[in-house]
Parts: sequence; C-alpha cells; structure tokens
Amino acid sequence: MVHTKVQLPKEMKKLQDTTTNLDDFEFDALKEAKNYRTSLLREFGSHLRGNVIEVGAGIGQITAELRVLPSIEKICSIEPEAKFCARIHAKFPDHDLVHGTIADLHRQHGWNAILSVNVLEHIEADENELQNYFRLLQPMGGALCLFVPARPEIYAPLDRDFGHFRRYTRHALRTKLEAAGFVVKQLRYYNLVGYFAWWISFCLLKQRSFDPRSVRFFDRMIFPWVHWSETKISAPPIGQSLLALALAR
Repeated sequence: MVHTKVQLPKEMKKLQDTTTNLDDFEFDALKEAKNYRTSLLREFGSHLRGNVIEVGAGIGQITAELRVLPSIEKICSIEPEAKFCARIHAKFPDHDLVHGTIADLHRQHGWNAILSVNVLEHIEADENELQNYFRLLQPMGGALCLFVPARPEIYAPLDRDFGHFRRYTRHALRTKLEAAGFVVKQLRYYNLVGYFAWWISFCLLKQRSFDPRSVRFFDRMIFPWVHWSETKISAPPIGQSLLALALAR
C-alpha cells in the first residue's frame, strides 16, 4: 500500500528538492557497503522486532535486509522522494510504503521500533522529528534505533550537497533525545577510521562523490577489523558516525 501526499512539510521539502537535484550516484557506491549494513543492523539486534518503522528508506537497500529478519513481523517504510518510492515498489510490490514523512503515517499505535539511518541530519527541525518518534513508540515502550553523521569539524561540501543540516556530537544528540522523552541506553561513536577517511577525502581533497571501488575495498578489507576492535575492545573517542539506542519509557 502506497500513501501519497502533495504538500510536504518544509524541512522534508528541502530534502526532496536537494535529492531531486542530485544524481543517485551514491546508491551505486553504497550498495557495496554490505558488511557495514549488516553490522549496523546487528548492533540494534533484538530491538528490531515486532512492528518496525523504517524512516528514510532511500531505494530500499536496508529495507531488503529488514524484510528477511525473522524477529520482524511487519515493516512500514517511509520515504519522501517519489522516484525512490517507485524503485522500492518495483522491487517489493507487497511492501507497506508511505510516500511522505512520519506525519503521513496513519497507524499511530503498536510500533515496537523505529529505525532511522542517516536521516535525522536532513531534517531542520530534528527536535520535532524526535518528539514524533517518541509519540509513536511510547505506547509499546519501543526502541529508537538511530544512526547519524558525527562531528561538526568534518562537515564537508559533500554533506551540504546531500542536504545535511548538521553533523552531531555525542553530547548534542543525547540532549535532544532526552528532551524528546527518550531514555538513552547506548550512545557511542562509530567508525574511527572512517572519520579520518572522510576528513581527507571530502574536507581536505573536497571530493564530491563516492568511489564504488574505494567503498568496496573499505567494506571488505578495513571495516571488519575496525568494527571488531570497536565492539570487542573499546568504543572510539570520536568517529564518522554516532549510533544511539533510545527507549520510549
């Protein structure tokens, strides 16, 4: 079932305008990040169960992996960009897909989790977005599985191209989550090596696209060791991203 809406809220209309003006070249590169996606979903583990909302589905790269998780009974994916919705619907005709924003979700109760991966930074009024997540999750005491770009000092021209309003610090994200009503159970930086790779590639060299070969090399040869050390030895003091698990209790 696909719901449509003509007028989008201001903050998501800006995102739609930005993504419409960009080629979706990044998806061709990021499809190579298979280990990265698998490890990220494993981080949220048992909290991705029952009825799950996926916010910002893109072209469905994570959607495909969510659909095969046995712990999930129902997935509803939300995506503001019409052409991305069309690609998801073509691939998964039976998928519950909402064209719009969280405000267009008609079912207000019974959600066990919300997954938001690299979405919140696109939304100017991110505090309001988090409050909406809390409202949807509170009846079931559900979990927000959140992943966002980190560290303002590596905000690059590519961030601006992608329509990112910000990169987060751990303190700023915790403050916003708690202000929305969440209890933060886990909040840590993610991918230390990626922090330096992003700074070199997109801040220093000012590259404006991803190289699929580089993404594949990093994902296959470097990331598994980075992820192992960060999860088995010690979380890094900084990172390319922030991973948060917050409960609506």
